[in-house]
Amino acid sequence: MKILRDEEKMAKLKKRSQQATLIGFLFLLGGFVLLFILKEDPNVYLYQIGALIAGFSLSQYGAYLMHRYGRSPRPDEVLDESVKSVARDGRMYHFLLPAPHVLLTKNGPIVFILKYQVGNISAVEDRWTQKGIGFRRYFGQEGLGNPSKDAEASITAMANYIRERAPEVEEVPIAAIIVFTTKNIANLEVAEANFPAMRADKVKGFLRQKAIGKPLPEETYNALLKAFDEAAVDLL
Repeated sequence: MKILRDEEKMAKLKKRSQQATLIGFLFLLGGFVLLFILKEDPNVYLYQIGALIAGFSLSQYGAYLMHRYGRSPRPDEVLDESVKSVARDGRMYHFLLPAPHVLLTKNGPIVFILKYQVGNISAVEDRWTQKGIGFRRYFGQEGLGNPSKDAEASITAMANYIRERAPEVEEVPIAAIIVFTTKNIANLEVAEANFPAMRADKVKGFLRQKAIGKPLPEETYNALLKAFDEAAVDLL
């Protein structure tokens, strides 16, 4: 499997996470120090509250970016490891196309919606819930949101991209898979989700047992390959 990834973007976001975390810490420290420097100022508590709010917000933003782009392995790297043995002829595009993670296969494109949330996660059709994480949801945790809606948005974005960049392709099926990349999910019940959803270690078996669509005509696949590679021309 050929993997194409915007490593420059990854490096910038990792650096931004570190900067945000450091600046956030400095604001928090500054809020504490202000109490001693401006102890005679009647507005010192307002300044302190402002510094603490700014520090907390920046720290949370830094933690959010670090979860996505700074830790190792990153969610995109977990996905690569999960699918590479069953998509040897595939082409994976990370952060290059309108959908963040797209695998182009001979059967068509697959968009992956990556989630790293923990706890008890369940879905009934397109209604998702997450329980069992307590106060962790307020500390650097990205909200679960609605993975089904995310999948629909990614499919629409890729369909629009294909219409624009490969107008000769009349219609092509676009599959979507929701993947949870963390190992410590307490429970995952998504039998009634509108899109297949699973832990990362289940993706290989799913793709092996259930082919996504029929093989595309060669001219259609080549048109898609050309259109997708245009977004990764600097990496080829």
